[in-house]
Amino acid sequence: MDMVGKKMNANRVLQSLTSSWKQFPRDALFFIAASCVNATGKAVMWPLTTLYVHNVMGKSYGEAGLVVLYQALCSVLGEFTGGNLYYRIGPKTMISGSFIISALTLYAIAFTDSWPLYITLVCLLGFTNGISMPSMNAYAGFRWKEHRRRLYNVMYVCNNAGLSIGAMVGGLVAAVSFQLTYVLTGTTTLLFAVFLFFFMKERALHSLESAEPAAAVKEDGRHGHDDARAAVQAEAVRMNLSSLLRNIRLYLFISVGSMFFWLSFTQWTTGVAPYIEEQGMDLKYYSLLWTVNGIVILAFQPFTNWIKQNFAQNIVRQMLVSALFSVAAFSFILFFHELYVYLIIGMVLATLGEMMLLPAIPTFFSERTGVNAPFYMGLAGGFANVGRMIGPLLFGHAFDLWGIGAVFFLGTLSSLAALVMFYIHANMNKDPDPVPEAAFRTLGA
Repeated sequence: MDMVGKKMNANRVLQSLTSSWKQFPRDALFFIAASCVNATGKAVMWPLTTLYVHNVMGKSYGEAGLVVLYQALCSVLGEFTGGNLYYRIGPKTMISGSFIISALTLYAIAFTDSWPLYITLVCLLGFTNGISMPSMNAYAGFRWKEHRRRLYNVMYVCNNAGLSIGAMVGGLVAAVSFQLTYVLTGTTTLLFAVFLFFFMKERALHSLESAEPAAAVKEDGRHGHDDARAAVQAEAVRMNLSSLLRNIRLYLFISVGSMFFWLSFTQWTTGVAPYIEEQGMDLKYYSLLWTVNGIVILAFQPFTNWIKQNFAQNIVRQMLVSALFSVAAFSFILFFHELYVYLIIGMVLATLGEMMLLPAIPTFFSERTGVNAPFYMGLAGGFANVGRMIGPLLFGHAFDLWGIGAVFFLGTLSSLAALVMFYIHANMNKDPDPVPEAAFRTLGA
């Protein structure tokens, strides 16, 4: 009877997952699959940049660290630029074009032995990758508006699965040839660009588009009254940079909170990795932590859905809960890190926070900022990349000077700062101003 019961439970889970996927339009599933393949290809290269600079280009690890820093800085600039160019160039042209440039850049990196040219190409790669991120999130939110909450979550899960697969494959490919990793990544990126060029279609009327004020879109995704709807013209959208930036309650605290959140998360790479090595443990135990990260992302979806239904019914509260998980994770390993199992517990809690936050940010901007979502997504993404950029510098110096205790202390303070920022953001965005929302015609479609 026990075996029969377990089989029945497994069947129910499988049916639930199948029915969930069937709720998405077929073209949305194609978009998710292509995005996953692209994430897999990029992850083939990511873990190997430092080794490539040292082993192939013959430079020091310090110079390799500067290259990574330059790339991250260019990615920040790319996010800001992508948010501003979404309507001026059009999502189809910009997204597919940025991926084509990325692919050509990767091919060029594979066949150059010039150090100045390599740095230039890596910076260009970071810039083009940054451009594509807010554009893809905005496009998905506009095109499949009625599915975007679940869509952002599924995209996050699938992309992380792709990252895990790619990171594993990257080591195997690099054992054959470092150049092959760049060629393989360039090929998957180029295929994704071609797919997007033919896939992205016109989703709005050429003239007037019926749109909803964001205040009329309730947290459960249902629409408000018809009298809240307003006709807007897609081509008439004008990005007034100064007025958008003045609306600080809408973007500033969520962006700064995201920056602190990701700053605290970088202590896994800059603090925990050298700590594990310092303790005399094999580095495979560090890799195992990221295996735990991937397993939690895939297996704990029902748990995070339960949290959302019972404790985080709206998006701003979901961000608060994500920060609480982050604070719990880093506070725990601050006081308990002597045993490896404590690090695993900390990774589980931190991953739950990541799972709650990443889909929430694009959802918030899609629902609350309407046609200005690409700009605000790029702005928030730029802040997040600043956190990822300065985290390794901060925690690296802290570890060298004071040890792992200082790293965990600063990481906990950073997670607390993120919690404060998200709390302020939640209190300032209980009743958002009505903002028009529309899907937009892609240029060249």
